Amino acid sequence: MKMKRSGRLVDMTHYLLSHPHEVVSLSFFSERYESAKSSISEDLVIVKQNFESQGVGWLKTIAGASGGVIYVPFVQKAQAAAFLKDLEEQLASGNRLLPGGYLYMTDILGQPAFIRSIGQLIASIYAGDSIDTIITVETKGIPLAYAVASQLNTPVVIARKSSKVTEGSTVSINYVSGSTKRIQSMVLPRRSLTPGARVLIIDDFMKAGGTIRGMKNLIQEFDAVVAGAAVLVETKEEDKLVDDYVSLLKLSISEGEQLSIENGSYFNYYKEVNWHENDLY
Repeated sequence: MKMKRSGRLVDMTHYLLSHPHEVVSLSFFSERYESAKSSISEDLVIVKQNFESQGVGWLKTIAGASGGVIYVPFVQKAQAAAFLKDLEEQLASGNRLLPGGYLYMTDILGQPAFIRSIGQLIASIYAGDSIDTIITVETKGIPLAYAVASQLNTPVVIARKSSKVTEGSTVSINYVSGSTKRIQSMVLPRRSLTPGARVLIIDDFMKAGGTIRGMKNLIQEFDAVVAGAAVLVETKEEDKLVDDYVSLLKLSISEGEQLSIENGSYFNYYKEVNWHENDLY
């Protein structure tokens, strides 16, 4: 339908925000708004500048006959630091420490705004990577996994403790929980992953890292590739069963059961982006 520029800019912005990491051709927008490609190109320049100034990501231009753009969500460092500070204060307030050294986070994980922002932060770390699938283990990691997936435009698979008849044949492994030292089971439908797929692991909480290691072993059973791992909160353990992972926050408990939360390894993996060169692609 024919639109004025103001209308095109609003609709175009909404469409791109809803379709991250997807090539959108100039022809698509031209037909959608019944406008010349030259006008669409000028509109995209305005959208690109607005995305960059607002810190919501950038547009990668695709050259060639087909032409088009890709919207890549990305959180700038100052915004990430401010959000993590807010999240740290939220988790440090009240009586959140649970028996066994766990942290009560159900209220945080139930807030869509927080979940969306956490997904944006984690997705920013992997903005330049080719992620095919996101995996998590039931249950509290599920909202985080979908929040990240919505920003990377990837499917989610969920490892469960037992198989379900509705999922068909499954692959099952046993792993040792790093915190309880008990043997646990983890299953995933055979149709979940394909050989060579690059898989990102997401979880909400990590103590020693046994669950993360279990998911890594499960991914390898499919001949897929572990592209990375990210958790919302990790405990400040001396020994971990995994390495090379991203954590947003780190939890420590003093002898007097005093809770302390600080930044995790997030900024060790954060990459500054040259907005004009789009150097992550």
